Amino acid sequence: MIQWEHLYLFAFLAGTIFCMCLTPAFQKLAEVTNFMDRPAHETHKGHGRATPLLGGAAMFSAWLLCLILGYASVYSPAISNFSINLQAHLPGISHVSSRVFFIALGAFLAMLLGLLDDKFGMSAGIKFSGQFVIAALAVFGGGIRVSIFLNNPIIISMVSILWIILMMNAINFFDNMDGLAIGVVTIAMGLFTVVAAITQQYFIAVFSAMTTGVGIGFWFFNHSPATIFMGDSGSHFLGYIVAVIAGAITYFSRVYSLSRFPILIPLFILAVPLFDTAAVVVIRLRNGKPIYIGDHNHISHRFEKMGMSRKRAVQMVHLMALIIGLSVLPILWGSFNTAAVIVVQASLMLLLISMLQVSGIHAAEGSPGQTQRPIPGKTGKNKRDTGR
Repeated sequence: MIQWEHLYLFAFLAGTIFCMCLTPAFQKLAEVTNFMDRPAHETHKGHGRATPLLGGAAMFSAWLLCLILGYASVYSPAISNFSINLQAHLPGISHVSSRVFFIALGAFLAMLLGLLDDKFGMSAGIKFSGQFVIAALAVFGGGIRVSIFLNNPIIISMVSILWIILMMNAINFFDNMDGLAIGVVTIAMGLFTVVAAITQQYFIAVFSAMTTGVGIGFWFFNHSPATIFMGDSGSHFLGYIVAVIAGAITYFSRVYSLSRFPILIPLFILAVPLFDTAAVVVIRLRNGKPIYIGDHNHISHRFEKMGMSRKRAVQMVHLMALIIGLSVLPILWGSFNTAAVIVVQASLMLLLISMLQVSGIHAAEGSPGQTQRPIPGKTGKNKRDTGR
């Protein structure tokens, strides 16, 4: 009999295999259509050769293919006959199908918005407007609501929209080294899979496992030295999906939670890109620069300035994301005192990250008599934070 654990594994493997198969095809398509990231004379870019820029389209295509085949297999007689658990949930799957459609439509539009920005470049205003429409589609069509213990539907809806917009931009900002953003998002998706599975939110767990697999599949092509970039299309798609899944999971329930601390879990799982975004925005505002202009003040660049190689800097960031994410999982079942200690511990880790970022502010501003040396780092489509 097929159990839910088997479905999680099947979804993960399907996402991995599909993305590994489709990415080379999109890589070739980018070369044929000249959809390439060319460094030209932009000094903030760290790569020296033209690189395919259709990674986001490859990931979305693999993700959508998994979703379609997943729905097809659910209703096939072979699967239903072998899975009593799944068969019992078929009415529920039908009930949420319209929500899944809107979520998938939002994922497509997020990828498309980034793709257009990669190709033509958009003003910040047009880009934000597109993000708002996509987020509203997920909230009002897909039913995504961020749990904040409030009863006002207007406030909850606006907070949910802002959450999705925040994550799309946070992942966009965070994609500044080969393999960095895809690694952090994949770690987060894996942790959300665990949370959803523990709390018996089966369909969300399958959804998360599928996305984790897509991330793993793309990582093989995007880690240093990257042979394809995700671009804005990839960062928008990943930011949208991780925000939707984080918002779809119910973290607090008196059945398995002994405190209300679990509502902090998504913030800690995504703490590294969120804190990095906040710190970079502060640095740019202090330096009188637009917040969407790429620079070398991300935490990955801080590690590089400490003498690490780019690959080791990315590994350090991934390790921090994994440590913080794993450390907060026991909040789900721990007592109030246990959860409080865990939250303090995770917060201290974030304080450490903040201290590293403060050092970045001083480095950006410079010290008397000290000349700042540009560090090759940002590999973007243009001088904005474009996700590559």
